[in-house]
Amino acid sequence: MTAIPQGRTRRAALTGVMCALVATGAVLTGCSSGDPDAGTNGVGKLPAEKIQSRTRTAAKSAPTVRLSGTVVSNGGTYTLDMRLKGDGGTGSVTSKNGTFRLLRVGEHLFLKADAAFWNQQGGAGQDGGSTAAANKLDGMYVKVPTQDPAYQRFSGFTDKDVLLDGLLTLHGELATAGHHEQDGVRTIRITGDKGSGGTLDVSLEGAPYPLRLVRAGNAGTLRLTDWGKDFALQEPPKNETLDYGRQLPSS
Repeated sequence: MTAIPQGRTRRAALTGVMCALVATGAVLTGCSSGDPDAGTNGVGKLPAEKIQSRTRTAAKSAPTVRLSGTVVSNGGTYTLDMRLKGDGGTGSVTSKNGTFRLLRVGEHLFLKADAAFWNQQGGAGQDGGSTAAANKLDGMYVKVPTQDPAYQRFSGFTDKDVLLDGLLTLHGELATAGHHEQDGVRTIRITGDKGSGGTLDVSLEGAPYPLRLVRAGNAGTLRLTDWGKDFALQEPPKNETLDYGRQLPSS
């Protein structure tokens, strides 16, 4: 048997310890494999089409998500901060008319805003009757009738599957655009038409959730976070709710 010098043994042990630190996030020369997909979920090695398919499946399977950022839709710009799950959602939306809150539980949609918002919606802020009606709605959860145009316009902001199906579609020829990082999480980026059709950063850690979306045509940028984190979703108290029946006033 050939004896191994103690110095060589110590050096080998030290090298092993140092390289083990790579798993904790340390960057050490000579220990990295040079593979940016090492230790990931592996989607970074897939073609862009398969990455998009995997991330859509992961998003659909997740019970909850938080979506925040800007969306340009039908000529209007909306700033969203919504928490969504299968049977509804809650959060805030800011438009040119101000900020309002949306809450949907099942088919029941509620809108909460201040008097200034309702005056602008009615378009008659100087009218005494309209002002009185707006003051009555101020700070209350107004139940939006399903037949009212506002229901179709706003309920989509609270529908996880509908919203994500529409947002997670890149346009044009898909391609990968390198490895990146979003909020400390390693990602692979895919693009449509070299970015003009939108870009999507997909997590390389854990499930391949979409984490950041830049929509085509400068139609907004969104962050998708808190995947799978549950939150309370219930209708507002009766004493904080107004029900206008079949149609909202001046909607």
